[in-house]
Amino acid sequence: MLAALTFEFYRFRFRFRAAGELYFPPFKSGNIVRGAFGNLFRKLVCMPDCQDARSCQVRSSCPYALVFEPKAAHGEGPSGLGDWPRPFVFRAAHLDDSTVRQGEPFHFDVHIFDVQNPTLEYFVLSFARLAKEGLGPGRGRAELSAVDQLDMNGAIAAGIFSAQRFQLDELAAPCSVCLKEAGEPVHRVRIRFVTPTELKSGHQVVDSPEFGVLFRRLRDRISTLRTFYGTGPLEIDFRALGERAAAVRMTRCQLQKTDADRLSSRSGQRHPLGGFVGEAEYEGQLAEFLPYLHLGKWVGVGRQTVWGKGELELTECA
Repeated sequence: MLAALTFEFYRFRFRFRAAGELYFPPFKSGNIVRGAFGNLFRKLVCMPDCQDARSCQVRSSCPYALVFEPKAAHGEGPSGLGDWPRPFVFRAAHLDDSTVRQGEPFHFDVHIFDVQNPTLEYFVLSFARLAKEGLGPGRGRAELSAVDQLDMNGAIAAGIFSAQRFQLDELAAPCSVCLKEAGEPVHRVRIRFVTPTELKSGHQVVDSPEFGVLFRRLRDRISTLRTFYGTGPLEIDFRALGERAAAVRMTRCQLQKTDADRLSSRSGQRHPLGGFVGEAEYEGQLAEFLPYLHLGKWVGVGRQTVWGKGELELTECA
């Protein structure tokens, strides 16, 4: 029963030193990090004549397919799910609208949800090569100086890579979040939407994060990630939990809409990266929802979470 009430993931920090000047535009740092990463990852692991993961003869074991096209690697998922979520997210928002000078250090985090097969070595090799080829609008170059596994508090749990060499063969235990309700009642919380967030309800993007919509999207994402990459779906009463979430009231909402887009290197098309950032406060019987809201910091919620969108920060209010 305990396994049904936990969620596990790995948290890694990639540390770099700038070899030239790098600039990260507002709300685009995650996309810049994600940018050429997929193409380099594919070049490292795929045969030159491979045209598409869906037709690849070794797609069920191909690291690229498992990370970037998991539906092609694993096959069809549960009915109603159009595509598999990718087993990772980036955390690079602290770099937004910043310039890193030559010689200065910088970092970003990667959270990996496939605790059985994290394929970490390919992340390391891809980012080492990407840094040398250049990041950001000016293609500023950098050097990957270290990769560390972090615990929930941000302390180093294990050194992975340093001085151009892998340092250990086995990872420390993954981070684990218990989804069991806390004992003390909680009646008021504040949620900060750290990075642009887009939520859908009834196939429509919503303008404000009503608690029922926010919780349902977060609950479903956590359960889906756990189904595909963990030990199985959450054993909870989805309907009853959703109904209780709908009874929670939003008492304050102070949001700002962001406007950004990305240019796809594959299709040449531009895709929106916007959403809302800011704060909202909620009142009601909230104790049973807190573990899910805390986990939103690590997994994200809504659209385009891979690029770092939908990061939440929770504060319990007196």
